[in-house]
Formats: sequence, structure tokens, C-alpha cells
Amino acid sequence: MFGRLTPLVKNLLIINIAIAAIQGVMGLDLGTPFGLYFVLADEFMPYQFVTYMFLHSTGSIMHLLGNMFALFIFGPMLENFLGQKKFLILYMVTGVGAGLFYTAVNYIEVNAVKVDVEAYINNPNPDAFSQLLIDHGGSLNPRIYDFVGEYAENKNDFQLESQSVSYARQLYAIQGNYNMVGASGAVFGILAAFALFFPNTELFLLFMPFPIKAKYLVGAYILFELYAELQRSQGDNVAHLAHIGGAIIAWVLVTIWKKDRASFY
Repeated sequence: MFGRLTPLVKNLLIINIAIAAIQGVMGLDLGTPFGLYFVLADEFMPYQFVTYMFLHSTGSIMHLLGNMFALFIFGPMLENFLGQKKFLILYMVTGVGAGLFYTAVNYIEVNAVKVDVEAYINNPNPDAFSQLLIDHGGSLNPRIYDFVGEYAENKNDFQLESQSVSYARQLYAIQGNYNMVGASGAVFGILAAFALFFPNTELFLLFMPFPIKAKYLVGAYILFELYAELQRSQGDNVAHLAHIGGAIIAWVLVTIWKKDRASFY
């Protein structure tokens, strides 16, 4: 149904897989210089908005396989329909746009952490420290809550107060100094565009005994990403906002292109 592998999809698969293989064989972590960092981090460089989407986690091959499988399944039909030029525009613009969307929202979130951390440092106390963790402490080691109890029982202990300030600074550092890698933003753009152009195409999934239309499958996936971002669980390091951003950018592009169908070919 989805046809043979098309040239551009093939090249994208080769590039992503080759980079992952080089990292694995040579023991490199290219995410350090080329992953997308928080825009105010010392490690941030503008070119990372492009380079991050050709890298994948070195800790799990499933990150790469999941993205490449989706590209392999949905990409060829879109490339045949849009042509190579527009397909490449879709892939690159949604990938870069996902990074920009993630950065914009992340800036608001990280700046809120910065404001609260600075306020705590200016007036440290156990109650304020506990509230700081409730608001922003999801990324810290759960064992820190043992410290919360000790600090609450020894409110006037200067050493514990100093340690709490150190933890507060660490909280901001964690929020603002990690990088994002992966083609997920661009791949979500591909998924969203597929659902918009071919909404009633029926897809068969291994874990479902009946077909499901593309518009329902992709729509449910996007809603899940939104839920996962709003109800982020402990240890969840997935950039759900980038996925949502890629889908939004794809919607904008498809809306523009649908106004001039003759320009597809």
C-alpha cells in the first residue's frame, strides 16, 4: 500500500542510521556538541537547531528504530505525493520548527524555575524548599525527599540550609543544561502531514485486531503526547513538546500547500 522506498526517504534513513552506527562503533557522543541545548546555556549554538534532528540517544537503540520505522512506513507515500522538494521542506521545517517550539516553551518553563530558585536563595527555609520541590523537583533524585524531612526537623541548622541552597542551584542547572536529540519532531511532522493529506487511509497495527484511520491514530498519538507533557512522570526525559511542535508546524505547512494543489507537482 505504501509503495517502494523513495530516494529522499532512503537517504534520510542512511544518514540517521550511519551517524548512529558511527557513534556506537567509535564510542562517541555527538549529542554533546550537536544536540540542542537550552538557548541560554553556555553550550548552545544556533546550528544545533538543525544538527540535533540527525542524532539519537546512545543509551537506547529503540529511539532510533522508532523514528526510522515511522519514516520508512509513512515517508514514501508522502514523498511520491508531494515530490522530493516539498517533502524535504516538510522534513526540515518541521524538524527545525519543533526545536524552536520546544525552545520557546522551555524558555518560559526554565525562566520560571530560575525566578523561584533565586527567590528561595534570598530567603531559604524548609517550607519554601519543600514548595520549590513540589513545583519543580521532578528531575531530582527522589532521595532528596529524605533531606527535606531532615531539614524540616532542623530548621536552624546552617549546614542544612546551605545544602538546600546548593540543591536549589542544582535544580536550575538540571533544567537549563541538558540537550535534546532525535528526529522525532520531523517524524511527527511526517505523521501529521500524512493524516492531513490521507485522513481516511486505514492502517493495521500489530496490537489491534481491526484497522484504524490515519486521522484517528495520529490524533490520538498527539493527544497522548500532550497528556504526557502535562502529567510528566518521574524519569521521563522525552521531549513531548518537540513532538507537538512538529505536528503543529506540519499543520501550518499543509494548510498553506492545500491552497495551491497545483504546486505539489
